[in-house]
Amino acid sequence: MDEYIVGRHVYGSFYGIPRDIAYNEEYLRGVIEEAVKAAGATLHSLQSWRIPGEKGGVSVIALVLESHIALHTWPEYDYATFDIYTCGSHTDPWAAFKVMLEKLKPRYHVVHFADRSQMPLAGTGKPQADTS
Repeated sequence: MDEYIVGRHVYGSFYGIPRDIAYNEEYLRGVIEEAVKAAGATLHSLQSWRIPGEKGGVSVIALVLESHIALHTWPEYDYATFDIYTCGSHTDPWAAFKVMLEKLKPRYHVVHFADRSQMPLAGTGKPQADTS
C-alpha cells in the first residue's frame, strides 16, 4: 500500500498547431480520450465545448477518477494549453502528454512538471521529507 499519494502534474502550451485541428471538437475529444487511456487513468466524464467568435476555440476536459486532463485551444493564435494531473502510482501523465504532442502537431511547445506527492506527516501539518 502506498504511504502517500503520488500526484504528478504535467502542464504547458502548444504553439503553431494547425487551425483545422484547433477547431475540430470531435478530433480533440478523441485526442483526450486516447490520452486518458495512455495515462492508465479511469475516465469518469468527458465534456467539450466549442466557443464561437473571433477569440473562440475548443475546450475539452476529462474528469478521471485520478484527477483530470484538460485542453483549451485558441485557433486564431494557433495556440493551445494543456493540464494533465494524475494521482496514483499506476498513472503516467507523461504518456498522456506524448499522445497530445503527437496528435496536435505543434511547431514547438513548453512543458512544466510539478511533483505534488507530499502529504503532511500525521498530526504535524509539516510536509513529509523526500527520502528518494
